[in-house]
Amino acid sequence: MLPSRPRLEVEDLSLRLTIPQWRRIHKALERSNVLQESLIKLVEACNDQSHSMDRWLSKLEASNWQTHVKEILTTACLAAQCIDREGASVLVHGTEGTDSTLQVTSLAQIILDPACRTIRGFQGLVEREWLQAGHPFQQRCAQSAYSNSKPRQEAPVFLLFLDCVWQILRQFPCSFEFSESFLVLLFEHAYASQFGTFLGNSTAERAKLSLPEKTVSLWSWVNRPQELERLTNPLYEANSLVIWPSVAPQSLLLWEGVFLRWNRSSKCLDEAYEEMVHIIEYNKELQNKVNTLRRQLAQLETEDPLLQTP
Repeated sequence: MLPSRPRLEVEDLSLRLTIPQWRRIHKALERSNVLQESLIKLVEACNDQSHSMDRWLSKLEASNWQTHVKEILTTACLAAQCIDREGASVLVHGTEGTDSTLQVTSLAQIILDPACRTIRGFQGLVEREWLQAGHPFQQRCAQSAYSNSKPRQEAPVFLLFLDCVWQILRQFPCSFEFSESFLVLLFEHAYASQFGTFLGNSTAERAKLSLPEKTVSLWSWVNRPQELERLTNPLYEANSLVIWPSVAPQSLLLWEGVFLRWNRSSKCLDEAYEEMVHIIEYNKELQNKVNTLRRQLAQLETEDPLLQTP
């Protein structure tokens, strides 16, 4: 739910505007089994290094993964636009309310609410919109896309959501407190984790298994100072504005940090990141020196009227 904003209720993919007038919008989003097949094709393409460029691009397009990213983002933007620009209440109604519904409502809140773009705000978003809303993590993330056997209820719904968040983060790199590493960490722990946060299929099931007493929360690990430092985006500057991501084909890229993570060396990226952090820290030092000199100049002007600028 969006606090201090017109209400955004959960349930798939018709959108109903109730204020100031009623209208119904249908958005056809693929079901979980289609997403799973799409992920399998994408992973196969990313891990086959024998392809020519044309063949690689053809297989990437045939997976339809980027199409799913575009459709989810487009629908989330539509819901956010109805709230922000028309002042309407929006009911997002899905078949079960546990998959594409959560993708749309979560992304709409990220677009509208700057608090959801902070580390703890995003934790709260995942907690209420995914864990408490009943997304069946145990079923959807039973095995990875590398597995030969595919349970019927498995689907990369949460991964697709994280991919969409990464697309927005890439387009607005200064508006998110967390970095790509935070999203990759959530992806990893959704599928395999020593923590209890993503175990089970519902809050009731986690309570029945006494997971809060038997396991440690992932958030308690993430919120340690050393982890927060590692996961924080050094470019972050608090932005109170609504952000509108582009869904044009040229604006949506393959999430290399997940899908090509085993096929590329991270050395250059790590070195570039370290250099960027160094430049940012050096810039802060210079800014502090400038501020100090300005204060000293202001004090001198106060003490000696002859130094005052006309």
